Amino acid sequence: MNDTSCLLGRESSHGSLFPFLTVPVTTQFALLLFAGSVIRVYATSHPLRFVGFVGNHNASEIIPRQGPVVDRDYIETVAKAHELGGFDAVLQAFHSDAPDSLQVSQHITGVTDRLGVLIAHRPGFQAPTILARQFATLDQLSRGRVAINVITGAERSELARDGNSVEDKDDRYARTSEFLDIVRAEWTSETPFDYEGKYYRVEQAFSQVKPYNASGIPVWIAGASQAAIDVAGRHADTFALWGETHEQVRELLGRVRAAVAKAGRPQPAFSLSLRPILADTEEAAWAKADAIHEKAKALLDKTGFRRGELPNNEGARRLIAIADAAADKGHRHDKRLWTAIAGLTGAKGNSTSLVGTPDQVADALLDYYDLGITTFLIRGFDPLPDAISYGRELLPRVRRLVAERRPAQAVAAE
Repeated sequence: MNDTSCLLGRESSHGSLFPFLTVPVTTQFALLLFAGSVIRVYATSHPLRFVGFVGNHNASEIIPRQGPVVDRDYIETVAKAHELGGFDAVLQAFHSDAPDSLQVSQHITGVTDRLGVLIAHRPGFQAPTILARQFATLDQLSRGRVAINVITGAERSELARDGNSVEDKDDRYARTSEFLDIVRAEWTSETPFDYEGKYYRVEQAFSQVKPYNASGIPVWIAGASQAAIDVAGRHADTFALWGETHEQVRELLGRVRAAVAKAGRPQPAFSLSLRPILADTEEAAWAKADAIHEKAKALLDKTGFRRGELPNNEGARRLIAIADAAADKGHRHDKRLWTAIAGLTGAKGNSTSLVGTPDQVADALLDYYDLGITTFLIRGFDPLPDAISYGRELLPRVRRLVAERRPAQAVAAE
């Protein structure tokens, strides 16, 4: 008996940031009989979402840092550009030498009205009870605009700067799982609770402040290792992927879905990170991509993006592998996935692109949507102008295509 997968989506009217909606199992998936085969249909309540990026100052692979380390005017301008452009939220990254992402995110919520903040946090360096209360407090002050992006994997030197004491990566993911057990309990428990694990122990822990929405603060998790996927199965409301090939995305989504099913939880939303490169014609878009590559190469020592040893991060290794494998084909994959920057920099973060006209890139995003991606985390190489361009040229096109696609999917499933 064959078992193939497809995705049906419908828009949610829920107003909070990336709400993780608990719906009956019958709407999570259904089995349809078709021509003697079983087709598994993953129906989802997760809406189409767009997440941008607000750095602490103007910088990228093609822009050496400009302005102070914490550039208040830049942060406010880029945040407001995302809100006006129709983004649902923005990511605030975490690094061991960077400004505090929670405080910067608080400022972002203070200068915007509806823009959500996806705040990166690395477990292991702060008590989970304290972190839970900090996030719940900001969630109350911002009226439900907070999500947490839990990042566990990193290079040893990055972790050592903050005093990491757990060297084994699988053990760090085990620590993350315990961390999230306690965070969730702080957010949900109506009475004091005890917890005793290998890495954390609390007695009579309790938080008076809870998340703004009954659905809680959404938890994002990423990672391609089995340890990361096991943690995602237990805790992820959204699972985040780098911009990989269709085949890789399909395979990774299958592994995560299996881990979530094993844990007996509803299926999470899936997010894909990309760096779209847009121009009026396809030829101009590829010329723009080539120019970005040449400029990034010339500025490697000034920007700090020079490729080093093979990273310990499994997701970065996957990106480097597909970039190096397609070097003789211009780093091109599928319709318009471009991996040259990942190959040049050693896949330091979100570093793969979709290249083309706004219509072509929107169509390419729909291919990923059909695989099960409902959130797109996108940022440009020239952050502010690109965010404005995406809001004008790309987001409306994708939303229109998805709105047109959903009725056709519903009819096909009848």
